[in-house]
Amino acid sequence: MKAKLSVLAGAGTLVGGGAVWLAAHQPPGRPTEPGPVLTLLVGASLLGCGLASWRARPENRLGQIMVLTGFAWFAAQLIEASAPWLNTIGLAVQSVWIIGLVYLLLSFPSGRLRDRLDRVLITSGVALGVGLQLLAMLYGNKAGLHCPGCANNLLQVVNDNHKARGWINLRNLLAIPLIVTVIAVLIRRWLQASAAQQRAVAPVLVAGCATLAALTSTVVLDLFGDPLGALPANVYLTLMATVPVAVLFVFLQRRLARGMVAGLVVELGGPSSSTDLREALARALGDPSLELAFWFPAEECYVDGDGGVVKLPDEDSGRRSTLVERDGQPIAALLHDPVLEHNAELVSSVCAAASLALENERLQAELRARLVELQASRARLVEATDTERRRIERDLHDGTQQRLVSIAMSLGLLETKLPGQAEAARPLVRETREALALALAELRELTHGINPPLLAERGLPAALDELCRRAALPTHLDLALDRRLPDQIESAAYFTASEALTNAAKHSHGSEVRVVASYDGHNLTVKVADDGIGGATTAAGSGLRGLADRVEALGGRFTVSSPPGRGTTLRAEIPCA
Repeated sequence: MKAKLSVLAGAGTLVGGGAVWLAAHQPPGRPTEPGPVLTLLVGASLLGCGLASWRARPENRLGQIMVLTGFAWFAAQLIEASAPWLNTIGLAVQSVWIIGLVYLLLSFPSGRLRDRLDRVLITSGVALGVGLQLLAMLYGNKAGLHCPGCANNLLQVVNDNHKARGWINLRNLLAIPLIVTVIAVLIRRWLQASAAQQRAVAPVLVAGCATLAALTSTVVLDLFGDPLGALPANVYLTLMATVPVAVLFVFLQRRLARGMVAGLVVELGGPSSSTDLREALARALGDPSLELAFWFPAEECYVDGDGGVVKLPDEDSGRRSTLVERDGQPIAALLHDPVLEHNAELVSSVCAAASLALENERLQAELRARLVELQASRARLVEATDTERRRIERDLHDGTQQRLVSIAMSLGLLETKLPGQAEAARPLVRETREALALALAELRELTHGINPPLLAERGLPAALDELCRRAALPTHLDLALDRRLPDQIESAAYFTASEALTNAAKHSHGSEVRVVASYDGHNLTVKVADDGIGGATTAAGSGLRGLADRVEALGGRFTVSSPPGRGTTLRAEIPCA
C-alpha cells in the first residue's frame, strides 16, 4: 500500500511539474486559462489530499477519486502543449476533472453513489463533458474550439467552426441546469440529514456548493464571450482547491476523534461509580442520539437499561446498530446515527474500550429485565386469583346458596301440610329452618369476603363505607375518591382496608380506627391507622406480608409504621396508570 502511494506521489509530482511548465509557457491569446500558480494549487490540492485521504482511509474510495481527478486536471493542461497529439488529448479530457469533482461531492462521505439519480447526473455529465466535446472536435479547429493558441486538432474531420462552436455552446447551456441540479441535491440531502450527519458533511458541502456555483457563473459568462476575463475562472479554481482540503479535514477530524478513546478508557476505569455509560459513549462517538441495548440470554432478545425489550433498527428506520461481543458472546448493541458507518474504526475502538463496562451494564439490565418479568408474573397471579375468587363467589351464590334457599322454602311448605303429628314435627322443622338460615347467613358472609357484590356494583367508596360500618371498632372514613378505578386496583385497596380493620380488632387493643382513601390522578392511597399498642410487622408468616405482596404485584408500595405503644398505620400506594 505504501509503495503504491509512493509511486502515485512520484508520478503526480512529475505530471504536476510538466503541467506547471506548460502553464508558464502558454502562448498569448488565452487570458481565461489558469496560470502556473493556480495550476499547481488545484492539482496539488487534489493529489496531495487524495493521497493523504487514501492512506488514512484505504477502504474509502474518496481518496482514489481525488487522485484520479488530480491526474485528470493535469491531463487537461496538455492543451498548452505544442505537440498536436498531446494537445488533442488535453482537449478531449478538458472536462473530465469537473466530472470527478461532481462524483466526489455526490459520493461523499462513503465514496459510493447513493441512488439512481446520482448515476443519472454522472452519466449526463460524461455525455456533456466528453461526448459533446469530442463531437465538437470533429468539426472545429483552434478557433472553433475557443482555443486560439492551441496546436492542430487531430480529431477534426470537417472544417466547420460554426458547428463546433454550436456544440460547445450547447454543452455549456445543458451544463448549467445540470450543475444547479447537483447543488440542489446536495442541499436537500443536507437538510434531510440528522444533526450528526450535517456536522460531518458541512465543510465539504460548503466548499463544494461554492465551487459549483462559481463554475456555473463561469459557464454563463463563457456564453457571452468572457466579459470579465480570467477573474471568474480564477475564483472558481481557487474555490475548487478547497474541496479536497475539506474532505481531508473531515477524515483527519475522524482520526483525531479516535484519540477520545483513551479518555473514554480513563473515564470508565476511574473510581467514580456515577459515570453514565451512554453519555460517555455518545461523547466519544460524537452522536448525542446514541442508545444502548443489552443482550438478555434468557429470552434471546435485547433490552434497554430498564429491562424493556428493544427492537434493533432495520435498513429503512434511519438508524443503524453495531453489535458488541465479548469472548465470542453478544453483550450489547449500539443504536446510532448512520453517519458512524463511515467511521467504523472509531466505533470498533470505542466498543473494544467499553466492552467490560458494557458487560457490567448488561448484567444490571438483565437483572432489571428479570425483575420486570417477575413483576408481570406476580401481576398475572393476582389477576388469576381475583378471577378465581369471583368464580367461587358466583358458583356459591348461583349454586349452593340457591339450593339452600330452595330447601328452606320446601321445609316451610312441608310444615303447613304435615298431617296428624304436626305439633310434634313442627319444632324439628323450625330447628331445621333456623339451621338453614344460619348456614345461609354464614354463606353470604363467606361470599361477601370473597368478592363483595357492593364493590363490583357501586365501586370502592360504597364498599369501604359499608366495611367501616360493620367494623368491630369505631371507624372513621375519609374519602377523596370520585371515580371508578380498575377492578384489580379497587380489589387490592378493599382487601387491604378489610385486613387492616380485622387486625386492628384482633391485635391492636385500640379504641378507634381511621381509614383514608384518596386519588391524586395517578396513585390510589389507602391508609388505615389505629390508636392501639403497635408492634405490627410484615415478617414472614404475618398476614400483612400477603397484603404487601398483593400491593407490590401491582407496582405499588406497602409500608407499615407501628412503634410500640403508639398505634399502627398501614399505608398502600397503588399506581392506577
